[in-house]
Amino acid sequence: MRIVMFYHSLLSDWNHGNAHFLRGIATELMARGHSVDIYEPEDSWSLQSLRAEHGEEPIRRFHAAYPQLRSTHYALATFDLEDALDRADLVIVHEWNAHELVRRIGEHRAHNNYVLLFHDTHHRMVTQPESMAAYDLSNYDGVLAYGEVLRELYERRANNRAWTWHEAADTRVFKPRPHIERTRDLVWVGNWGDDERTAELHEFLIEPARELKLNARVYGVRYPADAQNALRDAGIEYGGWLPNFEAPRMFAEFKFTVHVPRRPYVKALPGIPTIRPFEALACGIPLISSPWNDAEHLFRPGTDYLVARNGTEMKQQMRAVMNDPQLVAELAGNGIETIRKRHTCAHRVDELLRIHDEVVGSACALAEQRRTLAMDNGPGTIELLTPTGESASRNTRGACAPRKEVAA
Repeated sequence: MRIVMFYHSLLSDWNHGNAHFLRGIATELMARGHSVDIYEPEDSWSLQSLRAEHGEEPIRRFHAAYPQLRSTHYALATFDLEDALDRADLVIVHEWNAHELVRRIGEHRAHNNYVLLFHDTHHRMVTQPESMAAYDLSNYDGVLAYGEVLRELYERRANNRAWTWHEAADTRVFKPRPHIERTRDLVWVGNWGDDERTAELHEFLIEPARELKLNARVYGVRYPADAQNALRDAGIEYGGWLPNFEAPRMFAEFKFTVHVPRRPYVKALPGIPTIRPFEALACGIPLISSPWNDAEHLFRPGTDYLVARNGTEMKQQMRAVMNDPQLVAELAGNGIETIRKRHTCAHRVDELLRIHDEVVGSACALAEQRRTLAMDNGPGTIELLTPTGESASRNTRGACAPRKEVAA
């Protein structure tokens, strides 16, 4: 198939965690023989911020790490959608895109034949519903929501067809590095950002590291001066921005990491862990998490990772992984097992292709009904519609023929 993807950025993961998953999914699709074209705005905030801080060197490092991945930059005012979408079979538009682009692609879809999906990987459906309601999805075939609770919101509030499509680990990149010796204690990779977990970071990361006098390092961006001062006072080294594809090497140098989810996910969107735990577990580093509700049973709490309900328990769990080699080995092995069985980008591509086939199958079935009824009742007398309201015959250009894949 020809697959076209519109995302905020492929090149930059500066405060842009969606780049992690995008890279893994695009790599997996290409490995299976699909054609993948990725478009990103020429003025993307993440890429501009990365260049402002680090120049062009991160872009060169990205291309060295992912030589097969490329993106096309566009200016929205002059963007030729007809050319970009020519002969597309599947189009995915991420929610971190301009409302105008989302609308224009939908309008194009209304007169062309491909499967069009909106991809939502944020909590704005709950925290900024007016912004999400402004997206015109009337011509989209449905929504890829990265959690069951988000899928239910789309179906209930917006009357959109939706599927749960969690993020996952790119296990081509995120895997153990057993040749690297674990010489330091605690590493955390995550952005500060928007006061959504400031108190939690103090309780579950900074204070335990200070009290236990851990050899610790933190990576991430958007750390204000008071946050950097708090790290310094706790004896924690601040490493700034870290290219995501270099995180596996960092994980290999440290004895354990922690997961501190943002408050909106804990309180309003249970079951969504974000991508960091997937990546850490894939690398075989022991993980200790502050509380979140694994409502969809993605992992095995207490088996794949340890849980700390408060700062006191976090210190206890940290001491355990520092002093119990058998516990460390069990956590590492269990985490890798769960990722490889259920949560790789290959699993998510399987799910994506099933969703594509489901949309096409529904349209083909309706189109066949339409043809049968038209034959029985005379031409032009019956027009069946799909659940999103378009003509049932609209997205059947060659789509009812079996899709072929090559082995990854």
